Parts: sequence; C-alpha cells; structure tokens
Amino acid sequence: MAPTADTSFASHVANQFTSYEKDRQMSSKQAIYATSNGAPQAHPYETQRAGDNGPLLLQDFHLIDLLTHFDRERIPERVVHAKGSGAHGFFECTNPIPDLCMADLFAEKGKKCPITVRFSTVGGESGSHDCARDPRGFAVKFRTEQGNWDMVANNTPVFFLRDPAKFPEFIHTQKRDPSTHLTHADDSTMFWDYLSQNPESIHQVMILMGDRGIPDGYRKMHGYSGHAFKLVNKDGDWVYVQIHFKSQQGTGFITQEDSASKSPDYSQKDLYEAIQRGDYPKWDVKIQIATPKQAEEMWEKQRINVFDLTHVWPQSQFPLKKIGEFTLNENAINYFAEIEQVAFSPSHLVPGIEPSADPVLQSRLFSYHDTHLHRVGANYQQLPVNAARTAYKFGNFQRDGPMAFYNQGARPNYLSSIDPIQFERRKVDPDKTHGHFIGQAVAFLSEIRPEDFKAPRALWQKVFDEPARERLISNAAGKMSLCKDKEILKRQIAIFREVDDDIATRLEKATGIKGYDGIADLKFNGTHNGMAKGAKNRYANGVDPTSRITSSNGAPFAQTHVSVQAMGVDGVA
Repeated sequence: MAPTADTSFASHVANQFTSYEKDRQMSSKQAIYATSNGAPQAHPYETQRAGDNGPLLLQDFHLIDLLTHFDRERIPERVVHAKGSGAHGFFECTNPIPDLCMADLFAEKGKKCPITVRFSTVGGESGSHDCARDPRGFAVKFRTEQGNWDMVANNTPVFFLRDPAKFPEFIHTQKRDPSTHLTHADDSTMFWDYLSQNPESIHQVMILMGDRGIPDGYRKMHGYSGHAFKLVNKDGDWVYVQIHFKSQQGTGFITQEDSASKSPDYSQKDLYEAIQRGDYPKWDVKIQIATPKQAEEMWEKQRINVFDLTHVWPQSQFPLKKIGEFTLNENAINYFAEIEQVAFSPSHLVPGIEPSADPVLQSRLFSYHDTHLHRVGANYQQLPVNAARTAYKFGNFQRDGPMAFYNQGARPNYLSSIDPIQFERRKVDPDKTHGHFIGQAVAFLSEIRPEDFKAPRALWQKVFDEPARERLISNAAGKMSLCKDKEILKRQIAIFREVDDDIATRLEKATGIKGYDGIADLKFNGTHNGMAKGAKNRYANGVDPTSRITSSNGAPFAQTHVSVQAMGVDGVA
C-alpha cells in the first residue's frame, strides 16, 4: 500500500526544502530543546549516572551527542583571508553593456541580482585584529540567472607578486615564524626578507605602508579585480577589462598609532551596525576597457603588461565606465552558515566573462576551488549560501560525497541515451576568445625592470602629499625596526631608492641604516634582475645563466592576438 501524502518521503523532503529559512528566522521561544535526532530532552545540563555519585552511563546519547558535535564544530579556517566579515545585498545594472558582454546581469538597465560580499584581512588568523596593516579581501558573489559569478578582489589594484609559484611562500612570510611562532608584528625579518628578494612587490609595499594600509572599516574602501578579465559579447567579440568597486561612502584610513586603540573587530562592528541602522553601504561597479590591440600597444609603447598583477592601467588612457552599483542591506543572521561557509572562487564565471592569461589568475582558478573542497567539503556548492539560483533547472553527473543534499534524484550519473540530459548550445566559439598561444614549453620566471618602478614613483611624487609621505616613512621605518637582519634592510632601501632617492634617504635617516645605491649590483633569490650591471647578478639564485629570459616578461606583445586561423604553419602571420 502506498504511503499517504503526510507520511511519504516526498512530503518529508518537501518540508526540508522549506524549513531552512524557517530555522534561520526561528526564535528560541518556538524551539523545544532536543538531541540532534530530534528527540526532546528535559534539560541541557542533565547527565545519566550510576547513582548520585557513580560514573556516567554510555547510554546517555544526549551527552555523547553534545560532546562529539562540540569536538567537530569548527571547520579549517581559510589559509589566507581567515579574518572576515560579510553581508548580503543586491547588484543593479545602471548602464547596460550588451555590446561588450552577453552576461545577463549587464543586459538591461535596472536588472538586479542578489549578492553576498565578504571582506577580510589577508595574513591574520580568524581571531586577529581587523585593523592590522594588511591588504583587504573584497569578494562578491553575484547570483545571476546564468549561475554564480564570483569576483574575488582586493582593496588594492596590485599585489606583491606576478609569478604564481611564489604565492604559498609569500603567505608563509606573512604568518607566524615556524620556530618562535611570532607574527611580523613582533619580528618582521621574514616579512622584509621576502620583499627585499622580490622587488616587483614594491608598488604594493608602498600602498601597504601608505594610508590605504589600514582602511577606516570595510565601508570606506574601494575594491579592484587586479587581474585583467575578458568580456565577451554574443558575436564573440571581446575586450580586456579591469573591474573596480568604488565606495559611495568615500575612503578613509586609520593611522598606525590610532589602530592600537580600536576594537579587534572594529571593521566588523562598523559594517554590521551601519546595516542594522539602515545606513546601507553602496559601491559603484566600474570597468576599464582595453581591446586586444590596445593591450599589445600598452606593452610595446609603455611597457605596461595587462597580464601582470603588479601593473596598473592608466585611467587617463582607459577611463572608468560605470556599469552598475551594489548595496549591502541585510546582515547575516547566522555568521557561520552565511559568512564562514561562503566560498568564492575566480573560476566561478558565467557566459560572457572569461579569465585572461594572467598567470596568477590562472593559478587562482584552481586553488580557490580546491581549498573549499578541503575546508568545507566536496558538496560545498550545495550549501544555501553557495547554491546557484539559475533561471533554469540545472544538473550534471557529480554525485554523492559527504553531506550530499541535492543528489539529483534517480537521473543517470553518466551521459545516458535512455534518459538524456539537455544541453544549451555554446554561444561563442572558444577559438575566437583567446590569444595566439603556440610555442615550446618554457620555464618562466619574471624579471625586475625599470618600468616596474614607474607606477610606484608616480604614487610617491604625484599622488601622496607631504603628510602622506611622512606617514609612509614612519610606518615603513617602524616595521623595519622589528627586522633582525640589517642586510635585508639595506636591500629593501635600495629597492625604495629605485622608486625615488628621497624615499631611501628618509628611510636611512629614520632607521640609521645605509642602504645600497640601487639594485644594479644586487642578485635576488626570487626574481631575475633585468637592471643588473653584469650577467652574474641577472639570474635568480639557482637558475642556469644559460636559461632563456623572455623579452616580453610575459606580456601580450604585437600579434599575440592574431587568430590561429590567420597564422601560417610556422606560427607567423
């Protein structure tokens, strides 16, 4: 006999689908205390014993249930960006760009989609101070009708590195010493050692030591994609873009001295309380646009590499174009479920948005998804905060694994001819949307060149006023005072000297350490020195001097974007 509607498994499942939001909103007055299997328990502090003074009973499932869950209630914290805050809201398209991008969220004015945003520091643990001098993460999950698009940005337009294999080692230097277990707030030797051996970091170092190193909360900071992405329209035409989130609250900063007096959760509190009182923070979404030809010309004429995370695009040449804005108007009700478990990855893209050949971006496409598989589990995208909200029902052949909730019913878990899954025709030929990448396998490591100092020099000479310069010197000198090795600081001052001799002179006065006269006579262990006087110092430690160093430093040079069909057999147009 078939079960009734009320007792069927289908009825139970339907209730589970609707109960998540009910549970999220439920008050304690509506709840009866029970064990995890739903059995009521008279009091949470009661235990079963053999008499009033005897040992505990193994049959006391309530106590066992309580302790075993407590032992497992933490998941691994993020290996970077562990300290974070977040909220929910919505994106609204204000200036449609269907001529540039076929993604549905940019299709028409007024188009909206829900979002979740997570802000974070980079190096600290989950309990660390959120007013630390550190870059800030700025990740946005756009829940579009075509799937989730994650923009995993930072509050600075550049980063410390452009060679992806450096990232794990760099992050190690931002964390605790493996012997003393001290952070660089007490011992900055590792911090400066890495930076002084990898001089391409200088632009980010100057931003970090400047006023933007400690923003006045998350509401008063901008966000930047850093990487170039590609926008593709329905005809397969595409452009490179840099994506900017511009705070409508303006920007602000906290001085090093004032940061010590702030709550460890100052930025979290500021964001949460602003939303609670209805002061909803907003950001404009803007893009810089460069055609493939312009990207090549940027390198050929100005030595700006669009695939280089340490370079910026001049806004005088590539002005910002507003395409929308987003608002945060809803705090998380449960921080763990909605912010700790939210998982962002640059590989979460939708039709019309594609990655560029930036090698650091390419490595992040793998690494972010991989760390969520470790941190949350194989089915992390089934969690409500991560689940896609498409305009269509979607499925695939991914099945099972721990905590499989949406396990796709009885549908075949392979490409079946009996019960075939449906397909949507590819909108654009992928061969039209990439550059001309044909060549031998190469061992690539970038080199430092004079052009790498142009943007940080402009930052010092044209952007910073005198009080801002003085604060940078004070912040950098203070950090240097915690370094135990003067040789490291001599190298670092030499790198600053390549930006502007004024910086080096001021740091020498502030630290009492005489730096080297530039980097021409220095050899680096992490970067080829394209400014070295002789060949012996040009190659990074351990690299064969006969190794090939690319003349383009990884940039898209002339004819990089010539289509494969237009190339001859030998790869020449």
